[in-house]
Amino acid sequence: MNRSHAILPPLAAYKAQHVLLTVRSGVAEITLNRPEKKNPLTFDSYDELTAIFAAARKDDSVHAFVISGSGGNFSSGGDVFEIIGPLTRMSVPQLLRFTEMTGDLVKAMRACPQPIISAIDGICAGAGAIIAMASDLRLGTEAAKVAFLFNRVGLAGCDMGACAMLPRLIGQGRASELLYTGRSLGGVEGERWGFFNRLVDPASLLDEAMKLARQLAEGPTFANGVTKRMLQAEWAMSIDDAVEAEAIAQALCMKTEDFRRAYEAFAAKQKPVFKGD
Repeated sequence: MNRSHAILPPLAAYKAQHVLLTVRSGVAEITLNRPEKKNPLTFDSYDELTAIFAAARKDDSVHAFVISGSGGNFSSGGDVFEIIGPLTRMSVPQLLRFTEMTGDLVKAMRACPQPIISAIDGICAGAGAIIAMASDLRLGTEAAKVAFLFNRVGLAGCDMGACAMLPRLIGQGRASELLYTGRSLGGVEGERWGFFNRLVDPASLLDEAMKLARQLAEGPTFANGVTKRMLQAEWAMSIDDAVEAEAIAQALCMKTEDFRRAYEAFAAKQKPVFKGD
């Protein structure tokens, strides 16, 4: 079990080994690609995903991410035979290294400035549900089945930040229900609860996710990164502290060329073309 290796940007030059990765027009598309097993994660894919998002912090050519799964499912979580089985034979220090490694993926996803969109169809369970939860936006289908399965295997629901993040998405009571019972959250219910931003037809799921990602990639990407940072930081702030922090952040954004471009385009009755600086 390795800890995250380093990837040097640009991501467009990196040849992923355990997931599919393509970068086009400012959008990095990650595909979990083990369809014969519903795209489970392995020690290696955890490591590679963490490294990808860590590299994105220094890659100015990537402005948004889309994560999807192949074969009609998102991800079934940790591979039963490649992860779960070995965990039962590990010592406590080894297990702690593993749980810290999985948490590193969530930290990397939240720390990278680019918005992350998960396109979710079919099974989205365990660590797969965590990846979806840690994304900034989630598009789903009616066939999506999201399940935080940890208690089904005798573990606590407090995995990879679930007890901190899930209540903020869907509320404390609803999050408690999912984490205590491990039951599946269907697509329609998930949209009603606020887990999904919206539902789309399975045939157009990836196209809609890429369309949204391109829209974000064409926006003021520096400012989008500030928005993501502040959404994260303000969880632990009082209202007064948040207002003050936003004043500083917004003043910084007002010094960008994109802010000037937007004003000049408005004055000329044109659509602004943002460049992320």
